[in-house]
Amino acid sequence: MRTQHEADEAEIRQQIRTVIDALRTRDVDRLRRPYSADIVSFDIDPPLQHVGIDAKLRNWANVFAVFEDVRYEVRDLTLTVGTEVAFGHAFGRLSGTSKAGAPIPGMWVRVTYCLRKIEGTWLITHDQVSVPLDVRSGQGVVDLQP
Repeated sequence: MRTQHEADEAEIRQQIRTVIDALRTRDVDRLRRPYSADIVSFDIDPPLQHVGIDAKLRNWANVFAVFEDVRYEVRDLTLTVGTEVAFGHAFGRLSGTSKAGAPIPGMWVRVTYCLRKIEGTWLITHDQVSVPLDVRSGQGVVDLQP
């Protein structure tokens, strides 16, 4: 029999898989479900923060505007789960095919997820995506592999 902790971790992992699957199928309604209405996202695109589910979904709409075929991979997801708050970190890569048919190999980024159990459901309330920075040049380093 699974403990509550194991059940919570499984639900959180499923929420992350929902994001991955919804991106692949371009299902915006399904993509909305794992996020809280008041999510604060420090995404890769400007500005520095995106507040609310509509802002988060606009970021994903930008992806759909560029990609014909979308793949999103999450690797090495590590979770710390409490009774009402959880966080996780992983590596993520968005790749696929452009609208013009060209392959887009993507780049690996660092992803942090923060979740809260809201009315019995684990929802992503904050996420952050970043690339390492070469301090001397001021440029992001986008060719690293996990």
